[in-house]
Amino acid sequence: MHIDFCQRWRDRRGTYRPRGETLRPHEFEVAEIKQDKQARAFVVQHHYAGSYPAARRRYGLYRRDELVGVAVLSQPASQAALEAALPMPGAQRAELGRFVLLDSVAANGESWFLARVWALARRDGFEALVAHADPESRRSSRGVQVFGGHLGTIYQATGGRYCGRTPRRTWHLLPDGSVLSARALSKLRTQERGYRYVVEQLEQHGAPAPSGAWRTWVRSAVQSTTRTLRHPGTHRYVWALDQRLERHLPAALAYPKFHAAQLGLSFGEELAR
Repeated sequence: MHIDFCQRWRDRRGTYRPRGETLRPHEFEVAEIKQDKQARAFVVQHHYAGSYPAARRRYGLYRRDELVGVAVLSQPASQAALEAALPMPGAQRAELGRFVLLDSVAANGESWFLARVWALARRDGFEALVAHADPESRRSSRGVQVFGGHLGTIYQATGGRYCGRTPRRTWHLLPDGSVLSARALSKLRTQERGYRYVVEQLEQHGAPAPSGAWRTWVRSAVQSTTRTLRHPGTHRYVWALDQRLERHLPAALAYPKFHAAQLGLSFGEELAR
């Protein structure tokens, strides 16, 4: 089914732009964001996940000096998963961990921005990238849909090679519908650098302040603030920024598509708002 709208985000709420719009390139520029602070604030405020990955590079889309989009190349929690997705020993590999544009950016802004991110990533020494698209919708504990799911249409439009789904796994959802990632849980259990941010997240959702035996508190805090979701796996796309490495990419599979019944009422409801 062809969809004539492009999804955008503002304050973690999905909106849509008509696909026929055209970006005015002279109004925009793309540049590296040197520090995490600005990129983190933008991503946490607007991206549906409400969290920020372990960034290796940050690139911003600017309109007249206003930041209207961010792409983050990151290090995933599992190096083994990155190597499995991009089996290129010795190559500089990364994940497109976050990609978000505000609702003021015209429909073809995604592909325009992403093409320039790829060029900057190549300049910065990256040779291959992987990105994931979560097709499963999520709701808050109150039943409000906070994420409608997506197939990675922009990755298809920019020539990403589709490699199927990641393995099934169990996710922990916070009351607002955001995911308490496996990486966050690992940091929390081992008190690794950055774990205090995870503690603050749990406290914001009703967990008591840490006390007593650490692992006992962690287990209790996670159980009391999250619910589990058995997730069937995200869609995976890969790119070789160095064409000589394309032969190492996994075999391409047919792109996944939405069927009319899968779109459900939520899509139409969002368009009407």
